[in-house]
Amino acid sequence: MLHDVGQPSNTVTRSARTIGFAVLGSRVLGLVREQVLASLFGASEAFDAFITAFRIPNLLRDLFAEGALSAAFVSGFTRKLTMEGDKPAWRLANLVVNALLVVLSIITLIGILAAPVLVNAIAPGFASVPGKTELTITLTRIMFPFLLLVALAALAMGMLNAKRVFGIPASASMMFNIGSIVGGVAFAYWLDPHFGPRAMIGMSIGTLIGGAAQFLIQVPSLRRVGYRYEPILDRRDPDFRRIVTMLGPSVIGAAAVQVNIFVNSWFASVENGAVTWLNCAFRLMQFPIGVFGVALATATLPAISAFAARNDLEKFRETLARSIRLAVFLSLPSACGLAVLAEPIISVIYQHGRFDAVATARTAQCLQMFAIGLAGYAALKVLAPAFYAFGDSRTPARVAIFSIALNAGLCWLFAWKLGLGAKGLAMSTALVALTNLGQLFWHMRKRLQQMEGGALLRSFAKVALASLVMSVTAWSAHEFLPLNRYVNLATSITVAIVAFGAACWALRVAELGELLAVLRFGKRATLDD
Repeated sequence: MLHDVGQPSNTVTRSARTIGFAVLGSRVLGLVREQVLASLFGASEAFDAFITAFRIPNLLRDLFAEGALSAAFVSGFTRKLTMEGDKPAWRLANLVVNALLVVLSIITLIGILAAPVLVNAIAPGFASVPGKTELTITLTRIMFPFLLLVALAALAMGMLNAKRVFGIPASASMMFNIGSIVGGVAFAYWLDPHFGPRAMIGMSIGTLIGGAAQFLIQVPSLRRVGYRYEPILDRRDPDFRRIVTMLGPSVIGAAAVQVNIFVNSWFASVENGAVTWLNCAFRLMQFPIGVFGVALATATLPAISAFAARNDLEKFRETLARSIRLAVFLSLPSACGLAVLAEPIISVIYQHGRFDAVATARTAQCLQMFAIGLAGYAALKVLAPAFYAFGDSRTPARVAIFSIALNAGLCWLFAWKLGLGAKGLAMSTALVALTNLGQLFWHMRKRLQQMEGGALLRSFAKVALASLVMSVTAWSAHEFLPLNRYVNLATSITVAIVAFGAACWALRVAELGELLAVLRFGKRATLDD
């Protein structure tokens, strides 16, 4: 018997709206967290150490939490809900939760013991600065349990999303930022009121507080939708084995992504401050990626998984293509805005305390290079998980593995051969994202026979033209308005948004009507209204 858990495309968009606003709040708080760290520590050895130490467990969560496992679990859990209903689906969820607890507890213990090896592998250049490697090792050991906490939070999010509850799980990461800011600064001040290197230990403790809050905030919602924990394990369960089977290639694919990040960190570690510049720049990239790409992907995956379970390929294709067009429509102007206004944005957000004008300029260069691939990042967030709805985790894995060689070659070419340094590493990351998107799009088109490519190209051309108009307007407003940097930036962004909307209206971009309907919380608007 089939249970109706699918949702029409307009419902996907409304769900994406809810997620988008929650993610926006989370990204703002995440940016506040970065501002606090940048202001207190600047582009210093201690900040480099913290970023690198946090990156190790944070990147592993893509292997076992928010990346590979999340996509495999949501598609499998949704299929179970669609075909059999709640009770069997909750049993499957408990099997995955308990297996995850066992595996990640072991990995966490190994990670704590192997911290010196991991740090020396990811950041060999730290050894040239006395005490930097030792501090990074200490911080890594403190923060490694974050992996377990965020994995539980990701599973909770997956269950709630499959039950069409999006607001609370999307807001959970806000609790992470609140916990890490308040708890981190409090412990940092207690350990070192002058916020020297020892204060970073306090920020690491705050990271664990935030991770726990991210999971616990979702527990009441889980109980409301019917979940009850049971300490059960059954390796022979066919649906559990299906998720594990999907997870194998998924982990390999996610590992390839992490290898790329480790390669970038290895190249960046030889230049003091480069790790911080790249991190701060990519933090700004996370705004549009999270608010648009992640929001659309989170709302789309349960719906297309249900369509795949019913073998409704027409609805699958329609929903997926529509989500990709919306991701491009929202992310392309964001990329242009970040590129044109990179330096004033970095200046307003980060240039305080010990984060000086030189750090602003270098971070802005990295942001401009990252922006080249922003639309690719956002569309990938929607497209890559779609393969899991068919039980296919091998295709994204193969594409990700190919990216390792491509990224390593581009990093060497841009950062070392051409001497571009950190901005060359950002450019490499952007080009790899666009290449991956092209490959996955081709594979999905082959599977579905078509992917509404003509509509996507027409939409892209119109949005690109509107983004060009917006970019010229934003640059002109910034250059010719004699205002202070805060008012100047706010005015430039406002003018850019108005110019983009007007250009889309003139070009009759269909996605604009859909966006207006979503923001009005009403029925779908059209350009003839």
